[in-house]
Order: sequence, then C-alpha cells, then structure tokens
Amino acid sequence: MELAEGTMGFYFEKPAGFEFRAGQFSEWTLIDPPETDAEGNIRTFTIASAPVEEDLMIATRMRDTAFKRVLKGASTGTEVELDGPFGAMVLHDDRERPAVFLTGGIGITPFRSIALQAMHEKKSHPIYLFYSNRRPEDAAFLSELVALEKQNPRFKLIATMTNVVRSAKAWNGETGYIDSAMLSKCLPDLNAPIYYTAGPPPMVAAMRKMLSSAGIHAQNIRSEDFMGY
Repeated sequence: MELAEGTMGFYFEKPAGFEFRAGQFSEWTLIDPPETDAEGNIRTFTIASAPVEEDLMIATRMRDTAFKRVLKGASTGTEVELDGPFGAMVLHDDRERPAVFLTGGIGITPFRSIALQAMHEKKSHPIYLFYSNRRPEDAAFLSELVALEKQNPRFKLIATMTNVVRSAKAWNGETGYIDSAMLSKCLPDLNAPIYYTAGPPPMVAAMRKMLSSAGIHAQNIRSEDFMGY
C-alpha cells in the first residue's frame, strides 16, 4: 500500500515464534525472484510495525531496482527469507528520562514501532518525535502519528516541513529544518532526554553535530544509519 508519495508499505505474516523489540531491523531476502540486478536480492529493513501488531510491516522509498519491482509486484502468498532481528535502536529503560526522536523521511520506521508499542505497554516515558519532510505528501504515517498524539498524552509529535510552498495541502505546523532552536522551543530541558536519530547518513550526521553543538553528551545520543535506499 502507498504510505506517501514515493513510499510504500508491505505486510508479511509474522513467522511462528518470531519476536522482536520495537525499533529493531531484519534482513529480507527474495527467494528465486523473477528478476535481479547488481544490487542483489537482499535488503535490510527496519520493522515498521510494532510487536503488538499481528503482521510484520516494512516501509521503503520506491526506486527502479529489481528488488523493489519484484516486491511491488509480488502476489499474496509470496514467501521471503527473514533473518534477525538485529539492532539496539530500542527505548531506554529509565522511565524518568524523556525520549527524543529526530528523523526525516523513511527514517520514521523505527519510531513508529516504538511509539505504538510504548502506548500499548502504557510506558510512562515522555516521548517527543521531531519528524521532518519536504511536504505533507512526503510524510509516511503522518495522519496516524497525529492520531497517536491525541490518544497518548505522553507522546508529542513535532512535524516540520522544509518545502511546504510546493505542497498541494494546507500546512499549519512547524516549518524548516530540525535545529537546536526548535528543540529548545519544544523541550523543557535539553539535557534531560536520551536522543535517538535514524535515517540517511547525511541527516544522522547533521543531527549528531547539532546535538553536540547544543552541549548534548555523546553517551545520550543513539543513532542508526539507513543505507541502500
């Protein structure tokens, strides 16, 4: 299904006994695909669904590669090989410390999983999600996250658009890039949270640099690069 312009979600039946923590990723392999190319038949995807959800869901930007063409054209019942889960992009244990998620575009996937699971488990962590996109049309899960904010008083969504003038939709939220001024406006204390950032390497590097410049110690920053779009 289409989640945003150029972004699709794919659902798979959860294998018996498969367990993962919200925010983790797995390796997905196409079995005897009808076509392949130099990029191969294996991809790493964050599990965008929460553990509480029935199916496994991944979300990806669509490019013209053999892997993604096969995935898009796959019929119901198509089998893939699943390896994992892997990764430590999971919610910290100290419920007194807020969690601050900094992401953009398809980097939203681990944070959707974490936010949904935290609500299901009635976690008391204050959670702030800063989510940057060019336009509302590009923002996967945006309406779902807006609804989640209304359902969970511990969850705060700060969605921001960097090129809203090109949008066909009205936007009354934040605009511009995520920066220390935006954090200071929305967070009671910059030094209290554990910060998490995920997405393309340039964005992750920019977020880490911004946090460091704001005086946030490296031990309070957790990050994960998304490669191979």
